[in-house]
Amino acid sequence: MLKKLIPVSLLVVLLVLSLVTGYAAANKAESVTLNILVEGGGKQLQEAIAKKFEEETGNKVNFIEVPYAQVFDKLSIEMASGGSSYDIASIDVIWIPNFAKFAEPLDDLFTNDVKNDIFPSLLADAQFGGKYVGMPAWANAEILFYQKSLFEDPKEKANFKAKYEYELKAPKTWKEFSDMVKFFTRDTNNDGEIDLYGTDVKGAVETEWLATVLQAGSPAVVLDADNKIIIDNQAHKNALKFEIDLIKQGVCPSNVNEVDWNVSQQLFFEGKLAMERFWAHNYRFTPKDSVVYGNVGVAPMIAGPGGIGAITGPWYNIIPTTSVNKDVAKQFIQFAFENNAMGLDAPLGLAARISAYDSYANKKGFEHFGPLIETLNASQTKGRPMVTYWNEIVNDVLIPMLQKAYSGQPVDDVLAEARSLIEKMQ
Repeated sequence: MLKKLIPVSLLVVLLVLSLVTGYAAANKAESVTLNILVEGGGKQLQEAIAKKFEEETGNKVNFIEVPYAQVFDKLSIEMASGGSSYDIASIDVIWIPNFAKFAEPLDDLFTNDVKNDIFPSLLADAQFGGKYVGMPAWANAEILFYQKSLFEDPKEKANFKAKYEYELKAPKTWKEFSDMVKFFTRDTNNDGEIDLYGTDVKGAVETEWLATVLQAGSPAVVLDADNKIIIDNQAHKNALKFEIDLIKQGVCPSNVNEVDWNVSQQLFFEGKLAMERFWAHNYRFTPKDSVVYGNVGVAPMIAGPGGIGAITGPWYNIIPTTSVNKDVAKQFIQFAFENNAMGLDAPLGLAARISAYDSYANKKGFEHFGPLIETLNASQTKGRPMVTYWNEIVNDVLIPMLQKAYSGQPVDDVLAEARSLIEKMQ
């Protein structure tokens, strides 16, 4: 009996199927799992990007989520032990000096197009020791928040103009800000107690004062580009006096040394502040049951003699030198930057690319992006000193110094003491 012959066309189909199946199997065998060390916000902002990366490359992404401080601790242990647990770590900018030697150079990712799409201060902080060691993943800065109903009320506008001889609108300068916080500080229910303050002064955190230092025209904060101490230069003095004047004028709650970000946020949400200087992302976190819901206006950070200035709050993706999947890790970092705008749809809603923020600036619900872009692009918006002992400076010098100054100790004395303490750390 003759054997039944298989048609040539069927053979071709079987051959193609075999090749496709083999290719898929090979790809599956070659796919890797990237372990990415993150804190909660970092996972949230990169989850959609990671899913798209997995779909397009066949590789997997495993986020290892830990609390903020544990990112530093776990990466420090990894560096000391020479372990290989993580392929990528998303780190706070202030940790770059600590981990720069433990990070793979990323210079080849920083093309001219990439550099032109990164805010200047973020690009500057991506470098350490002459190499790009981290790719910015998202960034933030303080901008100005205000109660729109106060600024848009015809009666308020008329009374302000009669008193100060210019229009009432979101302040742009120290002078305008000072006038407006005085104007809005009042007893609204006539019980003899102030229940609406023009603003607040935060004595339990250092960042806002550092932003004021930049607005005053300082080339940097605390330390200059060569890490020489400048904490007692005239700009630092003027910035401290500006905040102290607000306290003396009674335009802020008197418990300044207890006011941190959480307290400030609550005061504004309760309608007790006409204005506050706060991190831009908070615009989308106004509770629906708060007094100011639907009533929040936003503007760029105020400008002092040096112009608009703020401290940036960026995070960077780095590749530990111990990663066993460096090529795929670099591929993910490049992919994450290219798809950076995807993080804007996450609840935290932050990105790092200028073009990403631009693409959302005119969308409803993202009104804070215009002020944030202007603030991040300002020449006096800068990062913090890139030294390994920055946390010690903050906790042991800056916050105690601010609290002494805000409690009435002379500005020159507290800054001189601060200089002496920092000298001992160097």
